[in-house]
Amino acid sequence: MSGKKLAADIKACVKSRVEKLSLMGIDVGLALMQIGGTASDEQYLNTTVSVSRTVGIKTYEYRLPETASLNEIINTINNINADERINGLLVLFPIPRRINPRRVVNAILPEKDVDGLGSTSVGMFAAEESMFQIFDKDDFGSGSDSGGLAVRNMACVPHGFLPCTPFGVIRLLEHYGVEIKGKNAVVIGKSLAVGKPLALMLLAKEATVTICHKSSADLAAHLRNADIVCAATGVSGLIKGNMIKEGAVIVDIGINIMPDGSFAGDVDFESVAPRASFITPVPGGVGPVTIATLLENTLRSAQNNVLLKTPLILP
Repeated sequence: MSGKKLAADIKACVKSRVEKLSLMGIDVGLALMQIGGTASDEQYLNTTVSVSRTVGIKTYEYRLPETASLNEIINTINNINADERINGLLVLFPIPRRINPRRVVNAILPEKDVDGLGSTSVGMFAAEESMFQIFDKDDFGSGSDSGGLAVRNMACVPHGFLPCTPFGVIRLLEHYGVEIKGKNAVVIGKSLAVGKPLALMLLAKEATVTICHKSSADLAAHLRNADIVCAATGVSGLIKGNMIKEGAVIVDIGINIMPDGSFAGDVDFESVAPRASFITPVPGGVGPVTIATLLENTLRSAQNNVLLKTPLILP
């Protein structure tokens, strides 16, 4: 299941709407903050900047050193919150362990929390107040540009963005016609960024969901009955072919840098692929859809801002 075609469709719709805003003198801006960081962080930042430019979204990079204090980080976020050129802020994780990540994401204004990780976005999502987006067929990347309609629908609800990676997984599954309703789905990983929201999205789609994590006993026992397996652990090659049932759908969300500089997922692709009906590659699977969804959320933020401040400007 390559994510490149779906990502291209989403980006085409985003580009079209960014161009419409540009004709009205409105730019769309995305800030990216890196605190210290790893080689994979650097690659993700550079890729996001490059893709943003292809759709006309301006990017603003904030690279803080590993030694940056919480106060310095929060002050930088406050400056971004006040900058009207910027519609969304993405903080690259992980950040230094001495920094409380919740303090960081909760400092972002909800209307600029385009990665959907702040408490307001998480609370709205858990309460299913922003969950409607996963059922919205008249939306970005659906193959039709509905002009102002989807934007007006978005303006009728409070700010709230879905986390980009799990939302990207749902979209990728549906893009390939994978039936979710009634299926046994296992999510490996319970992070607030991926595992927990993905489990809630699958549950909303009426799957029977099991969440496994590093303390789960006998992971293979849970996987053998799974129709859909979503791995987000950061442990290279954790899932082997003899752990899954024939015909399972495998979504590999992990990305790990190997000693030779190559990238690998959480799934042992060579042993799992022959048994799977669908499997995502790493890289090129979930990643492109995640970035496209981030850009989509940034555009949503810009459109919401336009409607709130100048409600008559859009058709």
